[in-house]
Amino acid sequence: MFNMARVLTGIQSSGKPHLGNILGAIEPSIKLSNKKENESLFFIADLHSLINIKDSKIRSKNTLSIAAAWIAMGFDYENNYFYRQSKITEVCELTWYLNCFTPYPMLVNSHSFKDKSNNLSSVNNGLFTYPVLMASDILLYDADIVPVGKDQKQHLEITRDIAKSFNHQFGDTLIVPDCKIDENVMTIPGTDGRKMSKTYNNTIDIFLEEKDLKKQIMSIITDSKGLEESKNAEECNVYKIYNLIANKDQSDEMKNKYLSGGYGYGHAKNELLELILDKYKDQRKMYFDLIKNEDYLNNVLKLGEKKAKVIANNVLSRVKKKLGY
Repeated sequence: MFNMARVLTGIQSSGKPHLGNILGAIEPSIKLSNKKENESLFFIADLHSLINIKDSKIRSKNTLSIAAAWIAMGFDYENNYFYRQSKITEVCELTWYLNCFTPYPMLVNSHSFKDKSNNLSSVNNGLFTYPVLMASDILLYDADIVPVGKDQKQHLEITRDIAKSFNHQFGDTLIVPDCKIDENVMTIPGTDGRKMSKTYNNTIDIFLEEKDLKKQIMSIITDSKGLEESKNAEECNVYKIYNLIANKDQSDEMKNKYLSGGYGYGHAKNELLELILDKYKDQRKMYFDLIKNEDYLNNVLKLGEKKAKVIANNVLSRVKKKLGY
């Protein structure tokens, strides 16, 4: 027999996942969830998104887009947990309890606050207490492992500190999670060469209609070398993106075309488009089918929420009993 590890991942409902999200987070997370020794909880962080997104229609649309994308990419929601953060209202109650054990200096020094502290008028209390809600997201489900990027390491440490502080005062109540950071996580270049990010408006969205997807790919910035000139593939944004999703033979073939000359950046961009359309053909079809069926997506999420609520209630009951509520 093996010990089951509970793995938890949160997904911000800030819009459809782009190619950078897919390669850097979605595919590795799904691979982790497919291991028999893991039990995976993937939640859509629609409470966190309220910090920045006040429009309820946009937030709802984003939530369904994310659900459709993760299902289309192959997440096994039936044998794991897939749910909306906001539907497990116990997380809000636990956040209040944990707020009362979180020192003010800890929040002042958190990156999420410090990055915007030069303009305090733009900081709402949701942003300030973001790390505590994140801690509740994790501790409410007895998570053992939380895979995060390097930028979220500090928030995981805050979660661990809060749990240890509570346990120190009331005895073992909360599981102190381990932080799993993949040092080899890919940095996916965007259309302008910087890290692909919605913030920079340089993303490639594989779930766009073909015409709009082509427009994004054709906007990739390149140098001004002419068609007949030999080019260095390793220095080209088009090739860098192509290389991340192509097999070795495809990558080598494109690299040789760059070197040989008579091969323009327009040719490379068209090949990148064709590769994406071919590689993600089934996923794109499933996404377009799912996004038209809101009832199905909502039912999938409700299934996960029903299961997640059982865990949440058990953990919250332990906490309340220790606190005398």
